[in-house]
Amino acid sequence: MMFLEYITKDGDRWDLLAHHYYGDPLGYARIIAANPHVAVTPVLPSGIVLLIPIIDADNVVIAEDTPPWLR
Repeated sequence: MMFLEYITKDGDRWDLLAHHYYGDPLGYARIIAANPHVAVTPVLPSGIVLLIPIIDADNVVIAEDTPPWLR
């Protein structure tokens, strides 16, 4: 599996990162699983290096209410 590296900033949250990278805030579980060295807290401390798993487009689930320009 391939990863992107991301350095957290003030106010980052797991769900916001999942929404940013996957378009789905509920996709945070795969980011947490890729970063067992990071405590699961509501708000991440700044300066932490996270690995963001790169997923195949075939594995992306698009919600019915997703606007057409985001599909």
